[in-house]
Amino acid sequence: MADEPRPTDAELARQARQHLESLRLAGVEWLPATTEPVAPPQPATTAAAPPATDFAAQKELLFGAGETALLTADQRRHELAVLSATVSQCTRCPGLAATRTQTVFGVGPVDAELCFIGEAPGADEDAQGEPFVGPAGQLLNRILVAMGMKREEVYICNILRCRPPGNRAPLPDEAHNCREWLERQFDLVRPRFICALGATAAQHLLGTTVSIGKLRGRFLDYRGIPVLCTYHPAFLLRSPGNKKDVWEDMKKLLARMGRPVPQGR
Repeated sequence: MADEPRPTDAELARQARQHLESLRLAGVEWLPATTEPVAPPQPATTAAAPPATDFAAQKELLFGAGETALLTADQRRHELAVLSATVSQCTRCPGLAATRTQTVFGVGPVDAELCFIGEAPGADEDAQGEPFVGPAGQLLNRILVAMGMKREEVYICNILRCRPPGNRAPLPDEAHNCREWLERQFDLVRPRFICALGATAAQHLLGTTVSIGKLRGRFLDYRGIPVLCTYHPAFLLRSPGNKKDVWEDMKKLLARMGRPVPQGR
């Protein structure tokens, strides 16, 4: 098969103008400058990677993890705000976009040591625009206190950024539509550890159908980040007898993080 032709300078300029216009429409008012010199183009060799010719590959060049590695913490905070504004206008799932009050993006600092991820916003989250603020969120706060941590020092998000009607579980196509936003969030936040809360979060994040009963208490991997799976706080509200299992999981997580288990716990 013949190689695809490289884009011309005019085509690259057009793509750049389109990208800048999309950023302007998303509310971006400035972009971080760079003082790094631009390397001149190198002649192609047989060992060189082929040019990106599809949207996914070009998107990776523009927004991939390699790009975020060059950004400062302040720049990543700005990029998160830009991403949140973009997500707030998302209509990839027409049914969710039509019934939501607002999108629920995520909260917490960049470079968070730990990120908690659930399945989707509920009624309280849809109303307030923040994840885990209802009864399950209050229980998560108590778990954090027991771990000797504060809510403000962890990052919290969900597989979906819109509330499914009736708090039903996310559909596969909905999780797929939201995946780009989730991956970009993680690229910008750069958590050192992830705790997946419940079967939906664990299965969609890790791409598995294994039950949460078999996943919990184990360290798995998401793009090089250790992931511990455990039960969702909403499940614990219905089945308080499983709280002891979650606490055992949290002690494993603290040990892996190099943190002591608070005295008396």
